[in-house]
Amino acid sequence: MFVLILGLLIFLGVHSIRIFAPAWRDRRLADMGDGPWRGLYSLVSLTGFVLIIWGFAIARPDAPVLYEPPVWMKHIALALMPFAFISLMVFALPAGRLKPALKHPMLVSIKIWALAHLLGNGDLASLLLFGAFLAWAVADRISVKRRGNAVAAPGPITWDIGAVVAGVALYVLFVWRLHEWLFGATPLP
Repeated sequence: MFVLILGLLIFLGVHSIRIFAPAWRDRRLADMGDGPWRGLYSLVSLTGFVLIIWGFAIARPDAPVLYEPPVWMKHIALALMPFAFISLMVFALPAGRLKPALKHPMLVSIKIWALAHLLGNGDLASLLLFGAFLAWAVADRISVKRRGNAVAAPGPITWDIGAVVAGVALYVLFVWRLHEWLFGATPLP
């Protein structure tokens, strides 16, 4: 569990600087410049991300099971995931009508993904991973609202159609093979 926790602290820690220490971040950015700051930020983020993946892979097989979710909760998790993928695609594509409606589609995607996985998994490693990401996404959404970040202007609905099609396609690929291939677990109950 140590590697997983270390990865979460590094990855979510660096992503929380804007939430908890915005003045410090602004000073470092001014001192270092945009390029070096982004480079360091990316390097630390990547290190944390690799530690999360590695830590979860080694912690999960031996993690104590705190509860065994009923099968119907796994079905709910499976039903929530298309919305996570669609929100992710709304974030990735230019603005249609959904991006301004969701305001921060990446955070919406993370919250749905984390909640769905908390519903479907009851082992300690999963609770740490998905619970940490859910708590961080909620805190970041509150922080973004307080900062008053601009929301994307509406664009043509064709981008929304593209986001839905791409999100559903990605969901189907994950359920069909990618989830098992990437993570060694089938998402089907």
